[in-house]
Amino acid sequence: MGILNTLLRAVTWWNGATLNTALFTARNGVKVGQDAQGNVFYRSKDGRRRWVIYNGEAEASRISPDWHGWLHHTWDAPPTEAPLKRKPWEKPHQENLTGTTAAYAPPGSIRRAEPAPRRDYEAWSPE
Repeated sequence: MGILNTLLRAVTWWNGATLNTALFTARNGVKVGQDAQGNVFYRSKDGRRRWVIYNGEAEASRISPDWHGWLHHTWDAPPTEAPLKRKPWEKPHQENLTGTTAAYAPPGSIRRAEPAPRRDYEAWSPE
């Protein structure tokens, strides 16, 4: 981890934890668990505060509903101790893809790779 990366990490928060957050976590945090995306969850030693260290970009929609509920004190036990019951029709959690190349594009959108659908009308043009 070069000098430039260390300096960038000290002043940016969107690509992982800053140095201050890493120091605070090392001193006061107790690791509770890790999700499938590699995000690591912590609580304070007294159990009053909870936080996450993102694996990569800090994007809140990358947190699954299980961990989101624990972070916001909706339930006391983390998903590692008391996992949520899943229905057979539930799909796995997916982060918000808006603004990425994987975002939904309806038929006829200019962002679609396939050609535009045939039009059933003739466009007017001034003569």
